[in-house]
Amino acid sequence: MNVLKNFEALFVVAATLTCGAAYALASHTAVTQDPTMQTVVVSAKRMTPEQKLQSVLEERATMMAAESSKAGTI
Repeated sequence: MNVLKNFEALFVVAATLTCGAAYALASHTAVTQDPTMQTVVVSAKRMTPEQKLQSVLEERATMMAAESSKAGTI
């Protein structure tokens, strides 16, 4: 029974070290990115639930129209 507890403790330590190493390496590689890389900033307001519903309905109507035109050409 003690062997299982020791393996569990060893696994927890190994997982902790692995996560720490992954975090340290990930933060280090972020510095090496190209500084001339362009960034895009999108400043827009969120849609209201009514606007979202209207958008979904319009998208579905467009998809149905496209599918029916495909079926008509076959």
